[in-house]
Amino acid sequence: MKNMRNKRFFALSACALAISTASAQPNNENEHDKTSPLEVLHLEVIHVTAQKRSADAQKTPISLNVLSSADLKEKGIEKIDDLQYSVPNLHMTETGISTQIYIRGIGTGNNQGFEQSVGQYIDGVHYGRQQLLRMPFLDLERVEVLKGPQSILFGKNSVAGALNLSSARPTQDLNASIDVSYQPEFGASEINSMVSAGLTDTLSARVALRDYQEDGYINNSFKNNDETTRDEQAYRLSLLWEPTDSTNFLLKLEHDEFKSDGRQIEIIRDDPNMSTGLAFNQYLGLFGHPGGITESELNFERQADNDEFSHNELDNITLTANTMFDDYTLTSISSLVSYEFTEECDCDYVAAPVFNVDINEEYEQFSQELRIVSPLSDTFDWIGGLYFQRSENEFDDRIKIPANSILPLANPSLAPIANTSAGRNYTLESTMWSVFFQGNFHVSDDLTVTAGARYTTEKKDGHREMNIRELNNNIIGGGDIIADPTAATLYNLAFAIQNEQSPLSPEGHNLTNSRDESSFTPLLNVQYKFNRDVMTYISATTGFKAGGFDARANNIGSWEFEEEEATSYEYGIKSSLLEHTLEVNLAVYRTEYDNLQISQFDGTLGFNVGNAKETLVQGLEVDGRWLALDSDAGTLTINYALAYLDHEFKDFKNGNCYNRQVPDGDIGPGGVQLCDFTGKSGQYTPKFTTTIGFDYFKAISFLGFEYFRANLGLYHASEQNVHPNLDPLYDIDAYIKVDARIALEAENWSIALFGRNLTDEKVLTYAGNAPLSGSSFGTNTFYGFVDRPATFGLQVQYDFSD
Repeated sequence: MKNMRNKRFFALSACALAISTASAQPNNENEHDKTSPLEVLHLEVIHVTAQKRSADAQKTPISLNVLSSADLKEKGIEKIDDLQYSVPNLHMTETGISTQIYIRGIGTGNNQGFEQSVGQYIDGVHYGRQQLLRMPFLDLERVEVLKGPQSILFGKNSVAGALNLSSARPTQDLNASIDVSYQPEFGASEINSMVSAGLTDTLSARVALRDYQEDGYINNSFKNNDETTRDEQAYRLSLLWEPTDSTNFLLKLEHDEFKSDGRQIEIIRDDPNMSTGLAFNQYLGLFGHPGGITESELNFERQADNDEFSHNELDNITLTANTMFDDYTLTSISSLVSYEFTEECDCDYVAAPVFNVDINEEYEQFSQELRIVSPLSDTFDWIGGLYFQRSENEFDDRIKIPANSILPLANPSLAPIANTSAGRNYTLESTMWSVFFQGNFHVSDDLTVTAGARYTTEKKDGHREMNIRELNNNIIGGGDIIADPTAATLYNLAFAIQNEQSPLSPEGHNLTNSRDESSFTPLLNVQYKFNRDVMTYISATTGFKAGGFDARANNIGSWEFEEEEATSYEYGIKSSLLEHTLEVNLAVYRTEYDNLQISQFDGTLGFNVGNAKETLVQGLEVDGRWLALDSDAGTLTINYALAYLDHEFKDFKNGNCYNRQVPDGDIGPGGVQLCDFTGKSGQYTPKFTTTIGFDYFKAISFLGFEYFRANLGLYHASEQNVHPNLDPLYDIDAYIKVDARIALEAENWSIALFGRNLTDEKVLTYAGNAPLSGSSFGTNTFYGFVDRPATFGLQVQYDFSD
């Protein structure tokens, strides 16, 4: 606790130092007039780097959504999962053992052996691991959400899309700010501060700090406390050296810590055993734990007895160098990314001693990109480069059966497994090389043909070992291998943890293998300008995501999964109408996936990985902005987006059945009868998602304030399934979320009141079967992750810039 207080004191002290430094800085320059938004008679141009050079978003021939730093502040977007309520066809959730993100219904399920199908890139660096999606946002300039395969310029496994995040850069001019917000109902406070200034004529620096605290919005009635409590800090130092007009070096050093205690999980359904008529809560009562489940409704209340936490640390060093020669730009991006997290999961999700899980993961990544960008030309310009990435990942978990577990009470034959554990060790080493090139042939002033390709080769070495051990210490993977030869057999019977050696060997299984894969992913895009305000494009592109090794399965048969491939076609129109006051953009797409990587619950305790042979994703997206009002009455800008999604498994006969489903599919590992999901839609595939936002701005004169701003945002999602095995019980109903913010703004500061989820929707983001409830007790019991209810807060920002 003392260490935590010290860190908070350091963050707050640094904020104060940044502010006082900015305030004390002499101002030797003439103050420049700030342009009021009321003087803007057309929509502001949004620049993006989706094609590795700055360009107008309206002239970039791909489907994308962009949020500026101002958008992030006004919408209260603090981390990646907040983005989904501003971007149609984007979905993200935490689960009991992982983090998932989907674009157009394609994503990555529960498995630490997976990399994301939606690539995350921060300042050009690939952040592909699941845990990195939980990192907080810090001093961002822009977030770009690119939809569809991004296999040429982003490359690494971005088979469904990419998040392209850009940090704010150091400035020679003095800039400094502090932003504080507080949500009293959940005890949530956030402090963001930054100072940026020139240190010399050629060297500038930027320091950004973030501190976030939250008491939680789920009541654990068993412990009589609120969960999930969060404690997050992020620190970044950026140094920009510009020794000449044609050369610059940007060094970024960042350290993030994000910790949580408890989970936003609750039991949401408890159907009884069809033979005995007893529900899971009744079984728990019979075995001495009547408070194990006292209710099973979606009501922000849970019962859990074991300590739960997730402690994460992330470090990043990135050096970006740019040099120009003969109008060509050579860019080098060298980066080290590492993280470590430790978790304790009360993974039975009830207030009774059944089992717990320790989790630890360590990851290190080095990447190097060399890229050459040609000057823009009337005939031909291009981008080409080389990319190298090496990573090492070690994942350990331990399924612990305490001495007082109710499992032996429910089944006395399981007595030998009390006070034992099943320890797993998984390692993965990956080395990847790729070369890419994309050229733009300007056939005429109006017609451009873009062709590109990326060749990638990747080698992976995987190892998974699982042993039955004594539960004699708190070290993950610790303890001696047990001497009782029956325990391993009982683990197989109770938890489906297969034994490779022999039915009576406690050494479990020990699997090692290597994969060496290569891919060639071409792209063709034809762009035509009807005039300077209307552009249309048609593209054909491919995507590739490497295969790998299953980290989470307890059986042997699903140890390895195959690569997935995508072929995508898209037609789009981008237009700026009514003298640049209205944007209307349209994208129609069709993407065919072969061997889509799927992870589903095995019905007992683990998750099995497989490949869905054929999947079709198609749909339509419309988005844009409209400057609806610009007069003495004020300025009103409307942002809108609508997405229609048709997702269908064309050939998926090897799915894992949901509980009580009648098997009708192929025969799986270990002779298990699987289920046929052909013809069904996948998880997180609502037919319609819609966002609309209203931004009203007006000059005023009130108590020293100069402007009034009001924001209103609405998000709608139609019916969708949130269960990994597509249990129809969790086809959740459509819902609408409403956010609002009103602010008074002066030249250097502002104060705002905000409300989020004003409709107080109970949004279920993930549903799963409570482990062992079906296999050991015959019940149909579910847990769910639920998003925040309605919340209100106050935000104050002060800007010390010149």
